[in-house]
Amino acid sequence: MCRLSAITSSEYISPMENILALETMKEGHDGSGMGLILKDLGGEFEELKDYPILSGICSKDGLHALDSYMDGLGFQLKYTWTPKIKPVKGIERRDYYFARVYEYPDEYREKDTEEKESLLLSTRIALRRMGEADESIIVFSFYPDIITLKEVGDPLQLGEFFGLDNSTLKARIILAQGRQNTNYAINLYACHPFFIQGYGSMTNGENTAFVPIREFLMSRGFPGYMGYNSDSEVFTHILHYTCRRLGYPMTYYKDVITPLKASEIETRPDSEAVNFLRISLRPLCIDGPNCVIGFTPDGTCFMVQDSKKLRPGVVGGVKGKYALMSEECGLDKAIPDRERSNDIFPMKYDMVVVSPGAEEVKVWNQLQGWTTTMS
Repeated sequence: MCRLSAITSSEYISPMENILALETMKEGHDGSGMGLILKDLGGEFEELKDYPILSGICSKDGLHALDSYMDGLGFQLKYTWTPKIKPVKGIERRDYYFARVYEYPDEYREKDTEEKESLLLSTRIALRRMGEADESIIVFSFYPDIITLKEVGDPLQLGEFFGLDNSTLKARIILAQGRQNTNYAINLYACHPFFIQGYGSMTNGENTAFVPIREFLMSRGFPGYMGYNSDSEVFTHILHYTCRRLGYPMTYYKDVITPLKASEIETRPDSEAVNFLRISLRPLCIDGPNCVIGFTPDGTCFMVQDSKKLRPGVVGGVKGKYALMSEECGLDKAIPDRERSNDIFPMKYDMVVVSPGAEEVKVWNQLQGWTTTMS
């Protein structure tokens, strides 16, 4: 199993808050790696929210190739952030970790959002393919107001390694995963969280329906549905496909991955739409134990469980700051001063939704609709 730590706040927070929460849940991960996604950035990035940020790792040769490729496309480097590396025993340092802010090419500056996003996606995929064979270029995301940081090692040690305890790097939404390696070889592209065009997610679990889901997504003709070094990356892509490509509200994501029985659908006021999804998107139904935490482009955060509720998960906090965690001890570390009796433990029909800005928490139930509210 892995352990998940997500915090959404009205104020900027440090990723060390997530990492310290992961440390309390250490029995659930083996220290084989950590991934971070920061959204709605503060610090030096607060004034750069409209510019795309390329996050990744390069070798020295890879950096030259990356610069040449980006120059050829017309991207102009505007700002570079690199972590202040501190040597830590057991963590192998790579040449160059970066979050690079770019100006769009001249011909794209007046284009609409969809055209810009297509450019960013195709650029990220091209860079990934350029460096994939020898790991000279590893890119995790290329999108405005998003930074992704991943490496092999224990989360707390990686926080020290990257100097995050003394860093100005902050954000209002941060997702962190402590890995329990289930692959024979550790590949950073298999490290959660995953991100695509404004949507991000991470998962604790095992997706035994991975192959048919992967084949369905790859047959959609969308270039971003690729990679799949982890069986959990499909959760992010299903979210993107449901909400972005098909245009359904976020709650239907739950109906897609854990569809109701036909007899249960009959009780829904939108039964016709739900039944249509159940039939047409049946290949996207997940199997196995899973807890999924994610966010959408507007900053809404959520947690959902598999249809048997076989992985732990809890949501709690106070207005202006909520945490979505694998375990209560992680929540206690992140937000100790809260009303614990209000903590939410989503069950198999539930989707816990935290509104943008951490204003309130609601629970949407597949059978009952919107139920619990915490604000």
